[in-house]
Amino acid sequence: MFRPPFTLPSLPRGEPRVDQSPPEVRTSRRRLRACHECDWLVALPPLRPGEKADCPRCGHTLATRHHRPAQRSMSLALSALVALLLAVSFPFVSFNVGGIGHGIELSQTATTLIGFHQPIVAIAVILTIVVLPAVYLCGVIWLQAGLLRGQPLPASRSIARSLAHLHPWMMADVFIIGALVSLIKVAGMAQIEFGISFWAFCVFALLLLLTTQSLDADWMWFSLTGEPLAPPGARTGTTAAPQGLTGCPTCGLVNRLDGRGHGHCRRCGERLHARLPHSLQRTWALLAAAAVMYLPANFYPIMTTTSLGQTSTSTIIGGVVELVQMGSWPVALVIFVASVIVPVGKLVALSWLCLVVERSHELNAGARTRLYRLTEFIGRWSMVDVFVVAILVALIRAGSLMSITPGPAALAFGAVVVLTMLAAMTFDPRLIWDTPLPRASRHTQGTSG
Repeated sequence: MFRPPFTLPSLPRGEPRVDQSPPEVRTSRRRLRACHECDWLVALPPLRPGEKADCPRCGHTLATRHHRPAQRSMSLALSALVALLLAVSFPFVSFNVGGIGHGIELSQTATTLIGFHQPIVAIAVILTIVVLPAVYLCGVIWLQAGLLRGQPLPASRSIARSLAHLHPWMMADVFIIGALVSLIKVAGMAQIEFGISFWAFCVFALLLLLTTQSLDADWMWFSLTGEPLAPPGARTGTTAAPQGLTGCPTCGLVNRLDGRGHGHCRRCGERLHARLPHSLQRTWALLAAAAVMYLPANFYPIMTTTSLGQTSTSTIIGGVVELVQMGSWPVALVIFVASVIVPVGKLVALSWLCLVVERSHELNAGARTRLYRLTEFIGRWSMVDVFVVAILVALIRAGSLMSITPGPAALAFGAVVVLTMLAAMTFDPRLIWDTPLPRASRHTQGTSG
């Protein structure tokens, strides 16, 4: 059956396009939110700058209010973009060994991989450290510029939707850790010199982090399009799904779903579901793929080192052992945690959550939700090893005296990181809270008969 394409809702007639006042001034209506992690329906309290509202059931942050949110995000985003331009315009780092030196720019950490037939890894590196952060910052500047002038710029709602989807894939902070690890590994063999780009990129990574934290999504969406009235009959203090309601994961607005549990957000146009379709099946499939890719990621060499004409290969575990033998215990610990503990931990934790999700109860649902948050947060840090390879391959190029080439494990390990991140995104934590029985009910069932 043909279905016409969904279009973004039009702005209400007769209302200002941008409301610079905080959402709390609308005291005649209840601003409802359905928690994205436990589906608890609550009414947001009035928030002053510096305050936040947490879900009373699971503790998930529903809204955070900032002081002068548009000005704050705008200034941080502009500063971060300037730092990024400096980082890509000057030398990043250089080394000198035996009178032979070589320096690289930031972009060469990706382009050099193409010459070694690793285009997919190269694309992943340049996307996560330069392209996606630049797009994100430009989007923030575009949005806040429209809000500051009192008139949203074209495509503001589509850009605002995209920001939430871009956030997990920006890894400038992870790249900084990878750069420090890689330079510590070669510091004993060569003289390292940091360029202007290195320090500019450190500043950029910090400013990017501050920009993402400064974005007040609740105020931004209210300023862009206002907030439609809550669906009639909505009852707070209970879950949203049995009422045919759900909260938009992008703008937070509570919407009523159709009879099949689907719909679109009235404010931002995001597709909505009572629960993510086939959440457990998709998570299991991604976890299985990640487990398969984890085998070659550890058995094959991740890089090959040539030093004074002698060639040696090293796997992920082999690299950790070499660092321990060199006395670099802290660096070895970082690599071991990021490349071994975190991927295996995510695979085990998400598999366990999928297995026990139907046997949850309110005594352990909170702990399992916290475990899910942890697995979702730490997943991106496994990219440290991929960034280490990218930096060393670009930097250490002195022929038979000393050179490093990437191994096949780099692509396999990068695939493990991406697949585990997708697995965490496809797992719906609300399933953990769907089956709990109230304590009184369990006590009654346990004592009856």
